[in-house]
Amino acid sequence: MLQKVNFLPGFNKQVTATGAEAQWTGGDYVRFRYGTPEKIGGWDQLGEDKLTGAARALHHWDDNAGIKYAAIGTNRILYVYSGGQYYDIHPIRTTIAGCDFTSTTSDTAVTVTFPSPHGLVDDDIVKFDGVSGVTAVGSTYTDASFEDILFMVTSAPTATTITITMASAESGTQLSNSGSASALCYVTVGPAQEVGGYGWGTGTYSGSASGPATTTLVTTIAADAAVTSVTLTDSTAFPTSGEIRIGSEDITYTANDTSTGILSGGARAANGTTLALHTAGATITNISDYVAWGEASSADYTIEPGLWVLDNYGTILMALIYNGACYQWDAAASNPTANRATIVAGAPTASRHMLVSPVDRHLIFFGTETTIGTTTTQDDMFIRFSDQESTSDYTPTATNTAGTQRLANGSQIMGAIRGRDAIYIWTDSAIFLMRFVGQPFTFSFEQVGTNCGLIGKNACMEVDGTAFWMSDNGFFSYAGQLQSMPCLVEDYVFDDINIVSRNLINCGLNNLFGEVSWYYCTNGSNVVDRVVTYNYLESVMLKKPIWYTGSLPRTAWADSEVFSKPHACYYTTSDNASFDVVGNTDGTAIYYEHETGTDQVDAGGVITAITASVLSGDFDITQKRAAQGQLLGAPDMRGDGEYLMKIRRFLPDFISQTGDTRITLMLRDYPNNAAASSSLGPFTITSSTDKVDTRARARSIALKIENTAVSQDWKLGTFRLDIQPDGRR
Repeated sequence: MLQKVNFLPGFNKQVTATGAEAQWTGGDYVRFRYGTPEKIGGWDQLGEDKLTGAARALHHWDDNAGIKYAAIGTNRILYVYSGGQYYDIHPIRTTIAGCDFTSTTSDTAVTVTFPSPHGLVDDDIVKFDGVSGVTAVGSTYTDASFEDILFMVTSAPTATTITITMASAESGTQLSNSGSASALCYVTVGPAQEVGGYGWGTGTYSGSASGPATTTLVTTIAADAAVTSVTLTDSTAFPTSGEIRIGSEDITYTANDTSTGILSGGARAANGTTLALHTAGATITNISDYVAWGEASSADYTIEPGLWVLDNYGTILMALIYNGACYQWDAAASNPTANRATIVAGAPTASRHMLVSPVDRHLIFFGTETTIGTTTTQDDMFIRFSDQESTSDYTPTATNTAGTQRLANGSQIMGAIRGRDAIYIWTDSAIFLMRFVGQPFTFSFEQVGTNCGLIGKNACMEVDGTAFWMSDNGFFSYAGQLQSMPCLVEDYVFDDINIVSRNLINCGLNNLFGEVSWYYCTNGSNVVDRVVTYNYLESVMLKKPIWYTGSLPRTAWADSEVFSKPHACYYTTSDNASFDVVGNTDGTAIYYEHETGTDQVDAGGVITAITASVLSGDFDITQKRAAQGQLLGAPDMRGDGEYLMKIRRFLPDFISQTGDTRITLMLRDYPNNAAASSSLGPFTITSSTDKVDTRARARSIALKIENTAVSQDWKLGTFRLDIQPDGRR
């Protein structure tokens, strides 16, 4: 007897396959529309180039002439994409003239010597300009080997030297302090990955552990790399060698003279942090800890990744480096793509977040300095906003709207986004609404939820008056009232999420299909490798929460508000062949347009199949009985598994299908059994396949639908099976 097999939309990963009868339990690269699973759309690479580093922010806007722009901030370089081309607009920290080069025969390493301290650290970007005198030496390298070329710093052995890695080894005359060039030192953003504490176990064996010691700085430290020693008020509680943090900068040291309080043998801007000015009296914290056997080293310390926050002030791109300064780039300027971003004059120099209020036009900084220009005063709960229609005036007066506010609930501001009626602000424990009210207060602040903090700075989204976000303890929404979102994949996500890499979690909106997605790192990975999606349109239509998961890795996402399709960025650590940086070791990012075709299409027309699949829970049968208990023979597909079943054939049904699709029937006699090795299939289904004859016997069946090749697409209809009872054994 042919019977329809209907499944509820969305995934249920909270129960076993047996418990998920009449439900889907998993899959990859699928979504649900009108209650039915289908393969997601493909994606095409934009431009021919791979970018340097991991893309951590993506922002779209258009200028007054209708020219569309995309700003892409990687952990190394700030790019603008327009008209199919990428433009480097990254800010320059300093330009140093009079640099020369030293090479070694048969070696790719070149030493660059500066006439003054450079302030560069490992993996920083430097560009050489005005190169002369190298060609005359007789080396393999010429002026053109360095002129107008970006290099990644391999090492910074001294305050006045760096090493770079050339594309090929020196095979000619060895360079020795040859040539002359100006070095454009790029502003440091930070590392591509977020790394937590080290060590293993908890508790100690054979030794004692001390908590992070703190003291104060005796003398001011300039914002360059020349300083190799730090004088503490009291260094007796600090290890013989280790690491310290001053403000947002990490410094390593190799010796501790407790009699003088001097830490020496130091290296500035460690762990991907940024050089900064530190004034006398600044707090110094030990981040190395004393470590005993079995103790977790620096368990509460996290090296935060290099991140950007991007927004628009009119046509002007505002670009904040996470825990750093804010820069601007004007798309309306003459020949804008030839210009670089420059620092916003008068603005704070160390902030965790930034945005522009939409109507009243204030530039707002979150987790920022209480004293502008002094990074050591950065307060993770402090908010500062400019005067209306100004990006440079932050001093409150009786005649302007500049001001400050410190939030009370939480230890740090995690993120903020614009909403329909307010600005949403999250700390690590609460959510606040910030509303423009005019003078004399400018903004009001209202706490509207607690125990619902944001898990990472980019883990939130607002859609049509509703805010969605991921917290440490689940998913939440707010549309006038705080709601905990029911989620049937919750354990699957939170049991396997790398919580250390929380700031790599990014939330993206795909309004074409009503999807809010969170891209995150799984345990054992510090690169984004999984996605969980909430379909708010399907959830409203079907009056039940619709969630699904997948392995689509995206580090930044922008919806189709400016461009006709959503755009996103992919990052890999296994490919360093970026188009613009010689000696790159920080991986590459690729910029894609989504919902195009059926496949992944990369530069040069390289096509890769998107292998989508969906898997059901187990379903079984029970024979229907008359009132007197007599067998009728018609099986009930939502049974209890008392009877085995005989599967004679099935009839595939697809609403739409391009190319071939594969169907597999996974057979199982008992819940703890693995699916039988003699599973039926996979059967290749074409658009002309009417039925598939089978001969199989099992207590329960699970259905798997998939495609494996390019140019294949599918949307499932109503599947039917020819099943009859076949006894209890």
